[in-house]
Amino acid sequence: MILMIRRAKACRGIPPAAGNHPAVLILGSFPSVQSLAAGEYYANPRNRFWAVMEELLGIDRTLPYRERLSCLEHRGVVLWDVIATCQREGSGDGAIRDPVPNDIPGFVHAHRTLRLVVLNGSTAGRLFRSAWPDALPAGVRYAVLPSTSPANARYRLPDLLDRWRVILAAVERE
Repeated sequence: MILMIRRAKACRGIPPAAGNHPAVLILGSFPSVQSLAAGEYYANPRNRFWAVMEELLGIDRTLPYRERLSCLEHRGVVLWDVIATCQREGSGDGAIRDPVPNDIPGFVHAHRTLRLVVLNGSTAGRLFRSAWPDALPAGVRYAVLPSTSPANARYRLPDLLDRWRVILAAVERE
């Protein structure tokens, strides 16, 4: 009998989608296989992230990706991930091995306009808290919100919207 050992693939994330004066930093755990292939955050059409942004910030989810990013930048929102590189087979957070974090503290300290760091899902929240228990300066808070991933079927879109509304106070002060 021959045993086949499947090795997890080495993966590198996507650079931050940032403007010059962000108010909100939204961090996922690590991009899906679909997002990595497209080079776009939340590229899986079943992920509800863009539906949430459409409802809360008025960003049409059918716009081309670059235009959606431009709209986010205009509203003071940055997208990035907690993990810079990892080993992973597939897209599931549970398959992440050997994660190497992004320099979130450096990013936060370089962008003094930030008021809120949002962790998109419990895995992003857990990884963030374990890598940087004291990363945020005074005046910057963080919130762990329910994941917009299609794997998080527990939350319907209206439930996600209720929880994600926390970003509005930060972007409206812009």
